[in-house]
Amino acid sequence: MSKIRVGITIGDMNGIGLEVILKTLVDERISDLCTLFIYGSSKVVSYHKNIVGVDFKFHPAKLPERYVENKVNVINCWNENVNITLGRATDLGGKYAYRSLEMATNDLKDGLIDALVTAPINKEAMNLAGFPYPGHTEYLAEKFGNGANLMLMVNDSLRVGVATAHIPLEKVASSLTHQLLVEKIQIFYRSLKVDFGIEQPTIAILGLNPHASDNGVIGNEEQKIIRPVIAEMKENGIMAVGPYPADGFFGSGLFRKFDGILAMYHDQGLVPFKTLSFNAGVNYTAGLSVVRTSPDHGTAYDLAGKNEADPSSFRQAIFAALDIARNRKLDAEMRANALVRRADKLEQVEETIAFDEDI
Repeated sequence: MSKIRVGITIGDMNGIGLEVILKTLVDERISDLCTLFIYGSSKVVSYHKNIVGVDFKFHPAKLPERYVENKVNVINCWNENVNITLGRATDLGGKYAYRSLEMATNDLKDGLIDALVTAPINKEAMNLAGFPYPGHTEYLAEKFGNGANLMLMVNDSLRVGVATAHIPLEKVASSLTHQLLVEKIQIFYRSLKVDFGIEQPTIAILGLNPHASDNGVIGNEEQKIIRPVIAEMKENGIMAVGPYPADGFFGSGLFRKFDGILAMYHDQGLVPFKTLSFNAGVNYTAGLSVVRTSPDHGTAYDLAGKNEADPSSFRQAIFAALDIARNRKLDAEMRANALVRRADKLEQVEETIAFDEDI
């Protein structure tokens, strides 16, 4: 299998994105595993390189014609000088984060890279720059023509998805429809099989209300929506189990027995996940036709320029992107081989029938 080509967006240049990128990629062993492309600016990369104080060598490149496999390639998305204001949300920070994302997305769409790892952006800065999306996920979902996706937090065998993501808490209950839950569970199941190579995955479903409603005493979403969806999934061959009270589920360690966990809302899933996995977790967008991961932290303006940011989560985001891209290629190859075998078998049957008719 050829080397996976990984594109990296720089995120907000005023945050810790480039710091964790440089601290990760200074380890040349990563370049042995994949071909790397940073979408940004040689000047901005050099500015952060001086802050981090690493001996980081890169190759200014263009795709598809001019890049080096065993070096970190920097795709210059702009050439002008820019004002870097560390630790602040600015329109320029948003503007160039947007440009980095646009160019990387176009190359991903054109097949010039195989996977995308996105450094953190700041919603305020992106809004100042006219970015009309809540975040990376919504942007990529539109660009690749697939509105159905699942925010999935991953750390080794711990995989937590959220049925509703970046919406106000007051809107969660009304958003939990039968159709939404079916869609999210199906995406989760498919991702566990293809992206993570689990043959028969089991998915735990958390309840919405305290104690998963205590059989309807505290709310009725479990009885009216969640339980019927779980029953339907089992009838269709998807091993979904629950609904479980979230506190006891994580507190007792029961989460370790499942391949995936679907929480009903953002903090219900991410609070326990980050408690267990902070600086080691990865944010993966399941359900897209392309592979996209990111670290489990934000721009961390309070750490920008201090050379104190931990690169562990970003490093894991690259490894996760590589693993998922490889698993998808293997799945595609197995499906193609299965089609060939089926066609060969059909041809043999047709030859047998023709032979019998001749007799």
